[in-house]
Amino acid sequence: MSRRYGRTLALDDVSLSLSPGEILAVLGDSGCGKSTLLRLVAGLDAPDAGEIRIDGRRVAGRGGDEPPETRGVGLMFQDYALFPHLTVLANIRFGLSHLSGAQARAVARERLAEVGLAGREESYPATLSGGEAQRVALARALAPRPRVLLLDEPFSNLDAGTRERVRADTLAVLRQDGISAILVTHDAAEAVEFADRIALMRGGRLIQCDTAETLYRAPVDPFAAKALGEIVTVAGLASGGRLTTPLGTVRLPAPAPEGAVQVCLRPEAIRIVPPGEGVPGRVLRRSFAGAITRIDVDVAGLDAPLRLTAASDDVVEDRVELGLVEGRVFVFPSP
Repeated sequence: MSRRYGRTLALDDVSLSLSPGEILAVLGDSGCGKSTLLRLVAGLDAPDAGEIRIDGRRVAGRGGDEPPETRGVGLMFQDYALFPHLTVLANIRFGLSHLSGAQARAVARERLAEVGLAGREESYPATLSGGEAQRVALARALAPRPRVLLLDEPFSNLDAGTRERVRADTLAVLRQDGISAILVTHDAAEAVEFADRIALMRGGRLIQCDTAETLYRAPVDPFAAKALGEIVTVAGLASGGRLTTPLGTVRLPAPAPEGAVQVCLRPEAIRIVPPGEGVPGRVLRRSFAGAITRIDVDVAGLDAPLRLTAASDDVVEDRVELGLVEGRVFVFPSP
C-alpha cells in the first residue's frame, strides 16, 4: 500500500503480513513512515493505493474502507490517551458499549486484574504512575478482544526500569491471549526483545522484514546492517574470490559484487591475531572491564580508531595485530 501527503510519499508500496498470534515490530527513524502505516491499519487514514485485509476481510482499499470501530483493531498510544475525568474502570469500559453494564464491568475488572491493577478500579488517571497508566491503556485496548493490537511507541515515556518491566508484562499478556500485534518503535533493542519479526523502514519504503537474527546476520544493505548493532564501515576491493581491506584479506562471501566495494563489519568480525599474522594497530586507549578489555585501536587506512572488545590477556602491549573472521563480513556495492 502507498500513501502520499502532497509531494511527500509517506508510504511507498509497502507490503506486510501478520500471522495469528504474531508480534511484528516496525522499526525506523522519525519520518520513515511507520506511524503512517499504523494509522492506515487502524482506519484513521486511508491508503492511496493498495488494500488492507484483516482475517481475509478487506477493510481498506478499492472503495471498501471500514471505520476503525468495526475493524477489530485495538490501539495503544504513546501518551496512553486516558480520559482524565473517568475512573480507571470507566476508561476500560469505554470500548465495551456493545455489552450490558454488568458484562462490561466484569470484562473491565478481568482485564484490569490481568495487567496487575486489581483494586484500582475507582482511581483516576491523575493518581497513576506512568507504568500504571500504561497498564490501564493496555487493559482498555484489549478489553474488546481485538484481532490486532497496534502499539505506537507505548513505552517511550517511561523511565528505563519501568519501561523494561512494563514491556515484559505487556508481552506476557499478548502471548497469553494469542493476540497479533504491531509495535511501532525507533528502539532496536525493544524491537528485538518484543517481536517475532522486525520490519525495517526508511524513507517510506520497507527495507527488510525478517527475524532479528536474520537481520543481524544477513542484512540486505548497509542501512539494514546498522539497524541492529554497531558497524565499522571500510572500503574494500573484491577480486578473484578474495576481499582486500585495510584490516586484511579474506575469502569473498558469495554472492558478492566485484571491484570496489563497501565492507560492513560488526565488532565480532575483527579479532586479535598472533604477531606476524595480521594488520598492525596501535592501542590508543584501554579500559578494564573484568575478564575483558575495551580498546581503541588506530589502524593505517582507516578514518577513525576502531573500538573493540578483547580478552584481557590478549592486550598486554600498546600494539596489536588484527584480522577478519571469515563469514562475518558484509560486502555491498560502493555507493
